[in-house]
Amino acid sequence: MNTALNAVRRGGLGLVAWLTGIVFFLPIAWMALTSFHSESDAATNPPSFTAALTLDGYREFFGVGGGASPWPALVNSAMASVFSTLLVLLLSFPAAYALSIRRVRKWTDVLFFFLSTKMLPAVAGLLPVYLFAKNAGMLDNIWLLVILYTSMNLPIAVWMMQSFLAEVPVAVIEAARVDGARLPTILARVVAPISLPGIAATALICFIFSWNELLFARVLTGVVAETAPVFLTGFITSQGLFLAKVCAASLVVSLPVLAAGFAAQDKLVQGLSLGAVK
Repeated sequence: MNTALNAVRRGGLGLVAWLTGIVFFLPIAWMALTSFHSESDAATNPPSFTAALTLDGYREFFGVGGGASPWPALVNSAMASVFSTLLVLLLSFPAAYALSIRRVRKWTDVLFFFLSTKMLPAVAGLLPVYLFAKNAGMLDNIWLLVILYTSMNLPIAVWMMQSFLAEVPVAVIEAARVDGARLPTILARVVAPISLPGIAATALICFIFSWNELLFARVLTGVVAETAPVFLTGFITSQGLFLAKVCAASLVVSLPVLAAGFAAQDKLVQGLSLGAVK
């Protein structure tokens, strides 16, 4: 009886998981299908599932026929996301070590301070950042976005890394210290390999946040440092139809994040569950 009940319960949970996955996947599938339709077919209501497929949306996105090329914006997004993620990891890893393994005084207050920096809405800091960038001559500069994304993602990265590094056995670190290993060696050869899933999960989260950021990129960049999300918004106009082009652009801009998540999915699952169970 208990075995049958457990089987039914597992089957019900599996069904709920599949339904939840389908619900989250449907908008992506709908966006992909719409991107292969013509603008007239994409704008019909109700939508047509049997409409002819075309690559016109992708041709317009990639500038085939004289339009603007998306490659500079994609390269800018890649630079801002990759460099800011590397800086976040370099800064958050030793900070998390000091807050989890070699704990500093009042480490809980430090963690709360990091969390409190995320309580301020991003738009509240937009004007001061804009004025600083203008006076410093850094408007439309990709390195300004690198600095901003690093500062924006650093608090959440420290919080994540702190929970991951708290799972590292202290005995292993003490053994390395007894063998004469210095702190940089301990971090690079002992702590980092053990917490690699957590590092990968943190890197992926920071990369996604940086790649998707629009508000600061929209205000602080122009032509030189334009990122992919800003380039995507250029397809939305007050005249004419644009739904198919926007879907095609959205799908292409989402591919790097989807590819990164798929490539690191095993490390992401391990990392997100690393500090969950004591």
